[in-house]
Amino acid sequence: MHAPFSPSDIWFILDKIPSGTVATYGQLARMVGAPSHARLVGNILKQLPAGSGLPWHRIVNSKGKISFPESGRKYLEQQKLLEEEGITLLNGKVSLKEYQWQGD
Repeated sequence: MHAPFSPSDIWFILDKIPSGTVATYGQLARMVGAPSHARLVGNILKQLPAGSGLPWHRIVNSKGKISFPESGRKYLEQQKLLEEEGITLLNGKVSLKEYQWQGD
């Protein structure tokens, strides 16, 4: 099956997410016109080119949680990067109400 969008479509939007805000996998999928493809967005982010500089750490799941296994290396790296931007996690969750990017 052919993907309904290309990785560069996701990278383009990812690059626009401001520091101090987050977006969800589903939000990115909706923004590229493929609302039922949040999982595909996740797969694209897993394959970001090394050193791309794109803010992959600003993407969380629909509950505001980091999708990596808790206490794993990538989880801790993402948590650290979010906290460096002033985004706090409470009980392992980012408040989407407070930090979710509205796409402007």
